[in-house]
Amino acid sequence: MNPVPLYVAATAHGFGHVTRLAAVVNALLRQDPHVLPIFVTPAPRWLLERYVEGKFLHRPRALDVGVVQPDGLQADLPATLAALKAFKASAAELVREEADFIRAQGVPLVLADVPPIAAAIAQAAGIPCWMASNFGWDFIYQEYGPEFQPFVAWIQELYGQCDLLFRLPFSESMVASAVRSTSAFPRQQEVGLTGSDPRYPPEEVAAQLGLHPDQPRALFTFGGLGVQGFPYERLQDFPDWQFLTFDPEAPPLPNLRVLDGRVWRPVDVMPLCRWVVSKPGYGTLAEALRSRTPMACVTRSGFAESPLLVEGLQRYGWHRILSPEEFFQGSWDFLRDPAHPPQRPDGLDLQGNETLAAALEAFLRGRDAG
Repeated sequence: MNPVPLYVAATAHGFGHVTRLAAVVNALLRQDPHVLPIFVTPAPRWLLERYVEGKFLHRPRALDVGVVQPDGLQADLPATLAALKAFKASAAELVREEADFIRAQGVPLVLADVPPIAAAIAQAAGIPCWMASNFGWDFIYQEYGPEFQPFVAWIQELYGQCDLLFRLPFSESMVASAVRSTSAFPRQQEVGLTGSDPRYPPEEVAAQLGLHPDQPRALFTFGGLGVQGFPYERLQDFPDWQFLTFDPEAPPLPNLRVLDGRVWRPVDVMPLCRWVVSKPGYGTLAEALRSRTPMACVTRSGFAESPLLVEGLQRYGWHRILSPEEFFQGSWDFLRDPAHPPQRPDGLDLQGNETLAAALEAFLRGRDAG
């Protein structure tokens, strides 16, 4: 049987959108190994190799801008605006090139999270576009001031061409409102939590990493950009703890272990940790909730989705919410204090991967049958 190609379009912002798409694709591949996902993203291939459980193609192209960031907690709005202007100026050519590629490959469906231009690419290629997300980029840009509003309107028009949106938990409304145009995401279906799960038993991970079984442990993970000015000196106040990080520039400290991101993923070590310390991002939050690991969340400004994610963490996960001041200048007493309990410990649907995979398989199988 010839493989069925699936155009998988990930936003260029960070790694989280790529990894949560990979979790859905993995569930699809377990149901139908004849699917060949084509990941269209500037994310590095090694990241895809760590998350995709099967054969795939990598087309390294940026399909949107996201938010330009100096690190995982800050946003550079002037640079974001300049990047948006440059992207829109070349958008028509990008649509033509990608539509030609889709037709040449015989792709029957676009799955996107959540670059707006993916809907225009699919329409130009004559195939449907399905999207999966908890927010649209217009929702993020609408708070950035009047210079961003023409891009908000453009993005809303593009989202209006999306055939079906799978709305993930912790989402904004993603419907017509005083802010949105009447065409934004006209057809929606709510689904459960997507995201990756650990691949190995915790004891196997601990043995391979040589972790002491009796030490309390915390994982620092702030996405691919890390955090500028990380207060590593604070770790000296917790000599009995073992800290884990993926930051290759972390200082050599006796109680800090730098993990190789080309071998390990944050979700693989989360079950071994008393705390995951991170920013409010869907990917890390989903992994912490799915692995039932308490999360200490450092809030950030400039991202309209952040309060929604913080609310979701408080509702469904063991947690502490930290201000940037508490994280950078505080005493870190939260490490030793008990986590706050979830408001609704059993109220979250965890079957999002399977729900999306079943819908994708039904579409692809129905197309083959036709």
